[in-house]
Amino acid sequence: MHEVIRFEKVSFRYPDEEKWILEDLSLTIQRDERVVITGPSGCGKTTLLYLCNRLYPDNCDGILSGKVKLFDKDSLSFIPGEINHRIATVFQDPDTQFCMQTVEEELAFTLENLHVEREEMEKRIREVLALTDLTEFRYAVIQKLSGGQKQRIAAACALVMEPEVLLLDEPLAHLDPYTAKKYVEWLDELQQKRAMTIVAIEHRLDLWGNFFERSISLNKATVPTPFDKRKSSKQDDVSLVVDKVRTKSFLQETTFALNHGEIAVLAGPNGSGKSTLLKALCRLIPSSGTVQPSRIGYVPQSPEFLFLTKNVRDEVGFGSGNNVDEMLYRLQLLPIADAHPFTISHGQKRRVAIAAMLSDGREVILMDEPTSGQDAQALSELFRLIDERAREGTTFLIATHDMDFAYCLADSILLMNDGQLTGKFEANTVWEDEQLLLDHHLLPPKEMMRREECFA
Repeated sequence: MHEVIRFEKVSFRYPDEEKWILEDLSLTIQRDERVVITGPSGCGKTTLLYLCNRLYPDNCDGILSGKVKLFDKDSLSFIPGEINHRIATVFQDPDTQFCMQTVEEELAFTLENLHVEREEMEKRIREVLALTDLTEFRYAVIQKLSGGQKQRIAAACALVMEPEVLLLDEPLAHLDPYTAKKYVEWLDELQQKRAMTIVAIEHRLDLWGNFFERSISLNKATVPTPFDKRKSSKQDDVSLVVDKVRTKSFLQETTFALNHGEIAVLAGPNGSGKSTLLKALCRLIPSSGTVQPSRIGYVPQSPEFLFLTKNVRDEVGFGSGNNVDEMLYRLQLLPIADAHPFTISHGQKRRVAIAAMLSDGREVILMDEPTSGQDAQALSELFRLIDERAREGTTFLIATHDMDFAYCLADSILLMNDGQLTGKFEANTVWEDEQLLLDHHLLPPKEMMRREECFA
């Protein structure tokens, strides 16, 4: 076994912050190992990955002490970009790493930067598209694809470089449960074929089974109070009416209604149209049909698209700004209240956007993957906040692949496939219908599976 990554008493912080993001950290990662990095949201997991691929300190003004060694050499001895074809990265938000319009152009651009010959380039592109099951998307426009599809494209761009080390920042965050399971199986086979080292950041370890050989914890989070299945607070009067909403290119005619206090989960395969529907309801994309009320709150999959101010406190208070301090406290944002929203972790950005929307007093709130990047403690508080607001009459429509969160929270489930709403169901009927789950790339929640094991 040979070391590929070594940290010796490494500390890192930004120059305008007194607190170290990482402090006195020592670790080693061996060739061909499978390692998962765990810890609460904002503890420095992504920063650790950026030190491994030389993104930090090369591309920020961070202060680094201690020594990072890559392949038995001081990381600072590599020139900028030199290490990136040996240590490839799939970022948490795949949009941040795309430069070109189509999938083929993005892969070709990656290989052109490595000075790969054209004949070899074509061979590598064909192979990696087949490997990632993306052949049919070769000429697709990336920004027209779903978050899950983009995640696979980002993985393809990393793998086409044939790296020795693959860094993954929450690679399952935007994948539906069935696709996530297949992704882990595929990665298992790939790692064995190519003998790569894999280092991943992950909150939802249950989806990985026995994939990882070792876990490195950056910080021990407070054990959260587990949440139980909530009792419905749905009222009899209608709050959200969606009538014949559709888009010209993909979303088919969609009609449904939600009551005051109802929590509905929007679920289905990657690319089924969940995010498209939410954007259409907010009139963020051209669409026909009617939506009432017109003033709807929205937390997008990429929360930074909402940010307008220079610190977290102002961002949460932007608009009406009710109960700002309470939101900051409950969503663990007080320690970063004065930080710029673009400098915090992905999970924290999502909580800032959620806090801002919950403070704004909207009657209806749409959320796109709100559990992504959240540790168990943050999930527990998010559950309680949504439950409380629903009891006060707020209506929620939440797109999520997290079936455990959905199982505990949802009154109803709206299922989508191929741009079409296939139905609105009482939540309990969905969990008990194996074929319905399979048709929509969903897996039963762990609670249902545990119950079945008890009665087996």
